[in-house]
Amino acid sequence: MTLFTQTIKQAHEGLKTKKFSAEELAQACLERTKEVNGDLNAYVTVTEDVAIKAAKEVDAKIAKGKGIGILEGIPAGIKDILNTEGVKTTVCSPGLKDFVPPYDATAVKKLKEAGMVMLGKTNLDEFACGASTEHSCFGYTKNPWDLERVAGGSSGGSVAAVAADTCLFAIGTDTGGSIRQPASFCSVSGLKVTYGRVSRSGVTAFASSWDTIGPIAKTAEDLAYVLQAMAGQDPNDMTTPPQEVPDYASLLSGDVKGLKIGIPKEYFIEGVEDDVKESVLAAIKQLEAQGAEVHDISLPMTKYAVAMYYIATPAELSANLARFDGVRFGSKPDDEGEDLIDYYFKQRSVGFGPEIKRRIMMGTYVLSAGYYDAYYKKAQKVRTKIIEDFNNAFKNVDVICAPVSPFPAFKAGAKDDPLAMYMADALTIPASAAGVPGLSVPCGFSKKGLPIGLQIIGPQFEEGRILNVGHAFQQVTDWHTKRPTL
Repeated sequence: MTLFTQTIKQAHEGLKTKKFSAEELAQACLERTKEVNGDLNAYVTVTEDVAIKAAKEVDAKIAKGKGIGILEGIPAGIKDILNTEGVKTTVCSPGLKDFVPPYDATAVKKLKEAGMVMLGKTNLDEFACGASTEHSCFGYTKNPWDLERVAGGSSGGSVAAVAADTCLFAIGTDTGGSIRQPASFCSVSGLKVTYGRVSRSGVTAFASSWDTIGPIAKTAEDLAYVLQAMAGQDPNDMTTPPQEVPDYASLLSGDVKGLKIGIPKEYFIEGVEDDVKESVLAAIKQLEAQGAEVHDISLPMTKYAVAMYYIATPAELSANLARFDGVRFGSKPDDEGEDLIDYYFKQRSVGFGPEIKRRIMMGTYVLSAGYYDAYYKKAQKVRTKIIEDFNNAFKNVDVICAPVSPFPAFKAGAKDDPLAMYMADALTIPASAAGVPGLSVPCGFSKKGLPIGLQIIGPQFEEGRILNVGHAFQQVTDWHTKRPTL
């Protein structure tokens, strides 16, 4: 086995038994990154010196005979929206290409304390707004399974980095599907956590009442190890509740006997491709063969989710991005103009890409006098109805299983129409609206050889439950072990 193809658990055992050193593991991943990143564009910054320094510290600890934690010496990629002290955090926006934060995001800080080796910062859609990374100022990330296709978004860089074996895990953010959708497109495991489960402190905000930070890895088991390190209350983020953090790995029994799985009819309607339906239904049948019970359910508000999302989140984005004006944050325009209004026109024209400008305009419009009640307030009422859908469903079932995306990865440029692109999140937005956790695990391939993911959704703070379902599925299938040829 090549060092960089290992899971976290396998690498941990190798480090403990001194089959290889943390520095050798880091070097192997760095060499792999150099080999494939020119084709993939998964990383926008590679932090070789930082990685080697961290790896040597772990090796020194092992040399002294000290025990190591599960993430110590494990190479990782960090989405370039999480602050990293002394390392550029650009959000892949032209206005922040040179921004170097003075502190780590809480999630990054916790991972460093757990011994993670940071290999670099990964590509994303600007300010995490997109489903393909085509809105990155550094260019889009290519899908390792087909270089003509996108890796998905907005966490496409993090997912492609794991799929291409350049790192053993990565961190992404999921606002409306930005971890689950690319994980499905690239055949890796990705977890959207319950809103508030992981601190957002130090993470550039897109939509503050939606944003979540989660892990991407090769197996559901590896996701449990990473989540364990990141989860918990943070005094710097008042949306993190005093909810106990369980030992997620201990919850992975692999037993799903008697588990009630809900199958929402709204996730299998016209527009969901046949290959996707067949792979997902086959995966559910496999779980049924392992003892799970399958029940048909309805989530009737699903059809309104996309429309609601693209009213509610641009409104939050327009408010959050007001600070990026070249005075507080962001670069100044070369020509600062004649007065303040002229300055703002010039700064925001060069500081933001087309999709961000589009969403700021939409968000400002729906919050404006005369339209707030007609659009934003109504969207919030719809969100409440979606939450009620999930609450009612979980009175009768333990988890919900469905497709992640209506279709596999699409070719770059194939969805130039913004509305067509927005539909890529149609099956992930509802769980985000409800603030419940969702998991994507590989469950098959289309007739064209493109990966397909199974989405497993659970009640709030039941990450352990959905990770166990994913783990059980991966114990008897090998979809998650398949890797692209690069």
